[in-house]
Amino acid sequence: MTIVTNTGTPALTFAPENAWTKSSYSGAEGNACVETAALVSTVGVRDSKDKQGPALVFPRDSWTTFITGLRDEEFQTAARA
Repeated sequence: MTIVTNTGTPALTFAPENAWTKSSYSGAEGNACVETAALVSTVGVRDSKDKQGPALVFPRDSWTTFITGLRDEEFQTAARA
């Protein structure tokens, strides 16, 4: 997966607060949550506990491939398989 280089760039530089959506798989405890923002040709990803912090930005096709791999359980570890 290719990452668009944006090391340290604040998430709100890429998208306003109302553009970020928390994962439906995030638990109620809020310890391991990510949020995404659909941008024009990329997808921003940030830690929901650090909304002002940096974001990773991925090309849309790379993000789609990653999500498809998760759904297809391509990333199962030996311990979980």
